[in-house]
Parts: sequence; structure tokens; C-alpha cells
Amino acid sequence: FLVEGAAAGKKSLVSKFFDVHAGTPLLPCGSTENSNEVQVPWGKGIIGYVAEHGETMTCMLMLLYFLLKDRRFNDEIDKLTGYKTKSLMCMPIRNSDGEIIGVAQAINKTPGGAPFSDDDEKVMQMYLPFCGIAISNAQLFAASRKEYDRSRALLEVVNDLFEEQTDLEKIVKKIMHRAQTLLKCERCSVLLLEDIESPVVKFTKSFELLSPKCSADTDNSFKDSVEKSPSYSDWLINNSIAELVASTGLPVNISDAYQDPRFDAEADQISGFHIRSVLCVPIWNSNHQIIGVAQVLNRLDGKPFDDADQRLFEAFVIFCGLGINNTIMYDQVKKSWAKQSVALDVLSYHATCSKAEVDKFKAANIPLVSELGIDDIHFDDFSLDVDAMITAALRMFMELGMVQKFKIDYETLCRWLLTVRKNYRMVLYHNWRHAFNVCQLMFAMLTTAGFQEILTEIEILALIVGCLCHDLDHRGTNNAFQAKSGSALAQLYGTSATLEHHHFNHAVMILQSEGHNIFANLSSKDYSDLMQLLKQSILATDLTLYFERRTEFFELVSKGGYDWNIKNHREIFRSMLMTACDLGAVTKPWEISRQATELVTSEFFEQGDRERSELKLTPSAIFDRNRKDELPRLQLEWIDSICMPLYECLVKLNVKLKPMLDSVAVNRGKWEELHQKRLPSQAASSSSFSSSFTMSLKDI
Repeated sequence: FLVEGAAAGKKSLVSKFFDVHAGTPLLPCGSTENSNEVQVPWGKGIIGYVAEHGETMTCMLMLLYFLLKDRRFNDEIDKLTGYKTKSLMCMPIRNSDGEIIGVAQAINKTPGGAPFSDDDEKVMQMYLPFCGIAISNAQLFAASRKEYDRSRALLEVVNDLFEEQTDLEKIVKKIMHRAQTLLKCERCSVLLLEDIESPVVKFTKSFELLSPKCSADTDNSFKDSVEKSPSYSDWLINNSIAELVASTGLPVNISDAYQDPRFDAEADQISGFHIRSVLCVPIWNSNHQIIGVAQVLNRLDGKPFDDADQRLFEAFVIFCGLGINNTIMYDQVKKSWAKQSVALDVLSYHATCSKAEVDKFKAANIPLVSELGIDDIHFDDFSLDVDAMITAALRMFMELGMVQKFKIDYETLCRWLLTVRKNYRMVLYHNWRHAFNVCQLMFAMLTTAGFQEILTEIEILALIVGCLCHDLDHRGTNNAFQAKSGSALAQLYGTSATLEHHHFNHAVMILQSEGHNIFANLSSKDYSDLMQLLKQSILATDLTLYFERRTEFFELVSKGGYDWNIKNHREIFRSMLMTACDLGAVTKPWEISRQATELVTSEFFEQGDRERSELKLTPSAIFDRNRKDELPRLQLEWIDSICMPLYECLVKLNVKLKPMLDSVAVNRGKWEELHQKRLPSQAASSSSFSSSFTMSLKDI
């Protein structure tokens, strides 16, 4: 039995060789990974007693017969190995410094388990010093070999880091595979901080790797969580330990998790994964700033992580920190390039309005609301020319009292509106006219349904400005196209609400341009609140967000549980208003609604043509020019699944909006008539319609 755990202060005795007798080969009990070592706690039984007290006795020797009568005898090894001990002789094994490094045990002298004699004792005493020397040399060689392997592994880590510095997920995956190879642990994870400058510890990315020995699904043993909630995963170590390491910069090595007060045993039980030992260290960048933490759980051999493991892991993580930092910097450079590309594209296309235009509208007489008809829910979207839409927008600002309330400089307002108009591209549908029509419908809903009494003035300002800016610099292609084509916008903003983020940022860019800040006279708090509300309003026009939030909205309205004093209820309501206005063409009289539908469909077809020619993809039905005869059927699905439920719910909330719902019903009837006329020719393809339209909704 060899002594283990001396460096960690938790000694135990482990049998490396067992059942050695004349004529049998010597096999290490740990020769295979599935073999079970025989372990004896320090000080327990005769073996433990010999090991514990050997240093204080000049000649520690025990000769016992009829062991079952000796109270120092521990029969657990007999039960484990199947032996029946009759006689036993134990002696300590010492190294050249006199330190006990093991215990030699002789059992059942042949024949018949007779007692060991004095001569046996002398022979063993003479033999064991040589054993001590041999064992010490073997341990030194094993330690040297282990350090060599670890040093070589660190060099391989450096090689890995230089090979991959462009993809964060790939480099972290390599890092964790190396960590598991080095430390032979069950689980490994890397958590990256959201803001390395902030005193508040918050993780924004987590990567986790499960050892193949602990997972039946080796292909899916690597998991990553990007920008998710702080729960990260069902088996990730308690956040408190990771946060402690990130905040203090000190490593944490827990040999027995359930005995450590920092460990949340309840969370461990909920996860279903039993954590025994934890080693968690900070990850530093080249500026000696903590950018995250790395942690390993449970050595595969069941032992705690020792000092050598900690030193190795800390050295390993130094290289990992440099690699991760380089990858993050590369990503930042890549985003900066994309941002520059987008900015140059924007600047090459757009420009601010001229002084002559500003002077023209500044001096113009602005017609009344009644003259423009902009308070009518059924307003004709195509009745005003581009200049008349500017004057109508000015009238809406004045009618809602925003010019006076927020002390908006009138010349600045004129300049801002003209520049916003100029920053809409000449695409078929998502252009300045669409932005104005969305704003007009918002104005009509606010004034007709009395929402002015419910919403605050700053909320109303955010909604009106949000409507005018919600599709700024729209390119006539949707979010799905940005992702498929890998456009600069997708690289800059990611694949979640790509265009909506761009529309908001473009709105901010205009506001920050000289002479365009219509919010200049707001207080610091009002300005901050308004910009947050403006961002929410523009992002709300992403249909993905609409689908995520409408169920909650429908349930609140259906149960009569809408509370205007609850912040979340107000936010959901504003989001639904933005969607209702964005889709508002479906609520207009048939001829107006159909004309708008033809425009947006033509824009979709142009995107489909690009998907087919540039991306070599077959567009979904709603974008496929070759399937334009399916338009009536597609419109029925669009109205039934997206539009009708929203307007029905808004009418439940405020009956004054019923004319909008009535128009939706009338328009649906018109599309149904067109669909019925084509029904015989559609019969052959009707079975495939549902799936293709579902894909279209996803693409929109």
C-alpha cells in the first residue's frame, strides 16, 4: 500500500499491487482504467495504524494470529478482495529520508495461514529498505515523465492557439479538449465576462465540454451558450464560485464540494450531476485584466485536484487567455471593418438635406389635420406626394403638442424630417411613403382611440419618431436574406433583428448629425428614457419579436388583466401598436390595401430573384415570382395567422378600433373570392402549401 495525498494533507493508503505470491505474474491493480484500487483511510485498521505511527516507532512490527479477535483488524479489505485473513504481518516502507511512503503487508503464511516467525520479520526488515529506494526512484521517474508530458501538452496548446485565432467557439473548444487531456476530468467549462471594465461580474458567454467517458453522445458533448440567461446550463458549477474567482482573481480549489460553504449543494442536486471536486481559475488578457474564468470538475480517477493540477491549470490558462483575447480582438476588428463598410455604403448613398429645402418648409403654411385627413384610420396611403407627407408629419408633431412640450426647434424638426426622408432608399415598398403611412396610422390610433390619455408624452414621442425611422436605409431585402448572404449588416449586427438594429443605429446617426437633434432640449434623464423607448419601438417591428410577445398580450387582454401601471404591460402594448401600424395596409379599404400588397409582393419577388441568381437558392413561395398566382392563398394565410388575431385583440382592448378589424375582414373576403376563382387549378399543389408558407413566415 503506497501513501497518496501527502502534499494535499489528506493521506490515504492505496494498493498498487495485490495478490502477489510465488508463481503468479505481477499485475498493477490500476493497470486498466476500469480497475478498482484498494484504498485504506489513513489511521484505519492495522495498515493505517502502521502507516500513521511508523515514524515514532524505531521498529514498527505487528505479528498477529487469530486476527478476528484483534480489535485493530479491519475486515473491509477481506470483503473487497475475497480473502480470508488468518495471519498478517505489516511493516512501514521508508524512503532515504526516513519518511513513510508505504506499507508492506504479508497475509496468511503457507501452509495453512500459520503465524509469521521472528525470522520472517528479520527477512522483511532487511528487504524493505531496498523496496523503499526502488519505489522512491520509480515515483521520481513517474513524476518526471508526467511533467514532461504536461510541458509537451502546453507546447501543443500554444500551437493550437496560433493555428486558430479567428473563431472564438473553435478556439475555446480546442482549449477545453486540451484541458481534459491534461487534467483528466469529467467536465470543463469556460465563462467569459460581458464587460471586463465593470465592477459587476456578469457572464455573457459560456462554453462547456463533457468528457466522452461520461457522455453517451460524444458528438454533442460540446455545448455553448451565447448571450443567454445567467443559468447557462443545467450542470454548470454554481455561479457564486465562478463569480468569486472573477471578482478576486484568485483560484479556487475545492477538494470536497459538499463540505465547502461556497458550494450550493441544492443546485447540484437539481442539475442531476454530482460534483465532487472543483478547480476554478481566472483567465487574464495581455493587459492583466480578467476576461473570464475556466473550471474543471471531478477528476476521472475520483481524487481531488492537487497542487500540481492547479499549477498546471494556471499555466495552461495563461496561454488560453492570450488566445481568447486575440480571438476577441480579431472579432472586434472584423466588426469594425463591417461597420466601416456599412458606414461607407450609407455615406455614398445618403446625404443630409439642403438648406433651401429646410427654408422652404420652415416658411410653408401647414394644413390642418382636417384638411389633410390624417386622423382617419382609413386614410388613403397614396393620396399625398413626397412634399405633402413632410407637411403632414410636421402637423402631427404640432397636433400632439410635442413641439411645445419638448421645446423642439422648428427648423431642426424640418431638417430632421427631410433628412429622414432622404435616408430612405428608392425601393418598391419599404420606402419613405411606407414610413409615413405607418406614422399616420399611429397618429390616427392615438387620437381616435384615446391612447393619448394612457401613454405618457415621452412614450408618444418615441412611437411617432419610431414609426418614421423604423425602416431607415431598408435595402428591399429582409433579415433572412442578410443572414443567407453573409452581408456586412449581418456581420455587424448578427442574425437577430439585423435590419431593425441597423434602422435604430441609423436613426441615432441622423440625430447626432449637426443640426438634426430634435431631442436637444430634453433633460438628461428624459433623453436617456426616450432613446430606450425609441429602440424598443423600432425593434418591435421585427416579426420574430411580435411572435414571442403576442401570446402574453393576447392572454392579458383576454383575461382582462391589463394593468397600465405595470411597466412590462405598457412595453408589450407599445410593441403591439408598432406591429399593428407596420402591418396597417391590411386595414385600409380594398383598393388601397391591394395596391400596397402588390408593391410589397413585387419587392419580395426581387429578393427571390436575387436568392436564385446570387445565392443559388430556391426562394420560398412568397418570394418566388414563378408562384405569383398563389398570392390570394398566401394572403389568406397571412391575414389569418398574423394580422387578424392582433386586430381582434386590439378591438377587445379598445372598441374604437373596430373599423380597422372590419376592413381586415372585408379584405380577407376579397382575397377569398380571388382564391375561389383559382381553386380548381390549385388543387394539385394544395398539399404542399402549408409547409411552404410556414417557411415563408420564417423568412419574413
